Amino acid sequence: MGKDYYGVLGIKKGASEDDIKKAYRKQALRYHPDKNKSPGAEEKFKEIAEAYDVLSDPKKKDIYDRFGEEGLKGGGSSGGGGGGGPGTFSYTFQGDPHVIFSEFFGGHNPFEQFFGGRNGGMDDEEMDTDDSFARFGMGGPGMGGFPRSFSSGLGGLGGHSSVVKKEQDPPLVRDLQVSLEEVLSGCTKRMKISRKRLNPDRRTVRTEEKILEVQIKKGWKEGTKITFSKEGDETPTNIPADVVFLLKDKPHPMFKRDGSDVVYTARISLRDALCGCTVNAPTLDGRTLTVSTTDIVQPGMKRRISGEGLPYPKRPDRRGDLLVEYEVKFPERLSQRARETIAEVLPRS
Repeated sequence: MGKDYYGVLGIKKGASEDDIKKAYRKQALRYHPDKNKSPGAEEKFKEIAEAYDVLSDPKKKDIYDRFGEEGLKGGGSSGGGGGGGPGTFSYTFQGDPHVIFSEFFGGHNPFEQFFGGRNGGMDDEEMDTDDSFARFGMGGPGMGGFPRSFSSGLGGLGGHSSVVKKEQDPPLVRDLQVSLEEVLSGCTKRMKISRKRLNPDRRTVRTEEKILEVQIKKGWKEGTKITFSKEGDETPTNIPADVVFLLKDKPHPMFKRDGSDVVYTARISLRDALCGCTVNAPTLDGRTLTVSTTDIVQPGMKRRISGEGLPYPKRPDRRGDLLVEYEVKFPERLSQRARETIAEVLPRS
């Protein structure tokens, strides 16, 4: 005699999809090996998974309803209501009952995740009552120890989904330093990360390394974020976090950044500031520009050289400016003769 999948789940033939889900939920929780330590519970747990695997699949269920287990597994003959036999269809349960349980509940161990210190959660009497979930899970946070995410995932009750809604972990933000020369020309950074990933059984995890290629585009400003979606740790109960790289300017020995402009500080003597001077200003691409002035250099004075700065982020074909900022170096001491000469030449006000 073939297996009675309806009897395994404790329902009648013709049960609705919601009834099948409710029945699986109740029986799987009751006989889960983490909860039920009685002899035969493991085998019963597997039978429940097989029954749900068949009855939750419209094609398998149709063949089973018409031809029974023998027809489902390829041994049926033609006949029976509704047409011929199953033909070449052959079914053998080769699944992992724990994987089915994990996919249904969104986590391989709801007892640990949702009941905490209750060491197994509800007792058998509570599980045998169809409205126990409404009583413990649907009454809001804190009722019976259920968090809101679990109560909202009890499928088949009031139209809720049968899978616990997973939440994504917060973004993992890492600083990524780039030089001004790299911002000028654009570049690719290869960043190695170590992360956890689920094994094929969807229950255990492994640690793996991955290289993320970060494309730095011309002119990108400090604070720009580059996001790699869901590259963080993966577990049976979470959505992996996004990995975010936050652009930071690497300190430069000669330049400071001011938006898309770069500032070079030229240190000149007091004499040059008063009498005019010429300075050799470097550029980001390694050239040298001659900058001359015959004017008296006033405090805070700058010379602007167009088009020698960084590319504009939204117009990389255009560039900002190079600002030559003068810093006057005063002498530490003067001879008496120099003092007298300066006093004669310079006005008092």
